[in-house]
Amino acid sequence: MYAGKKQPIVYISRSDSFSACHRLNNNDLSDEDNQITFGKCNNPKGHGHNYKVEVTVRGPVDPVTGMVLNLTDLKAYMEKAFMSTLDHKNLDLDVDYFKDKVSTAENIAVYIWERMTEQLTPGLLYEVKVHETEKNITSYRGEQSE
Repeated sequence: MYAGKKQPIVYISRSDSFSACHRLNNNDLSDEDNQITFGKCNNPKGHGHNYKVEVTVRGPVDPVTGMVLNLTDLKAYMEKAFMSTLDHKNLDLDVDYFKDKVSTAENIAVYIWERMTEQLTPGLLYEVKVHETEKNITSYRGEQSE
């Protein structure tokens, strides 16, 4: 099919959703500073979201299978990497990663990225998007600041 030719690079995505509660709170800040910084999202009893997550991988189309990655495999990787640990959980109390990190959508995206890189071939993961609400979306591509 592509013998002797460059293979097309294709991006494929799979989305899934999970429900979880959290409280935006930084233990290094005073109660007053937490309230100023996080507002109603600092409610001591927490609040919940129905998160939608999109995982995008990028790679060459395999000339034998015609796929970058079998979507059935991507589904299983997502389940193992984060769905089973985040769905119907209190992120701050049930997920060790958030014991010392504020459970923002940004940090959730980084968490998912880190777990997915443990499952996928290096360089295959392209982007993680976390839809906290219909209007609030976070994207992460593994980039680090200097």
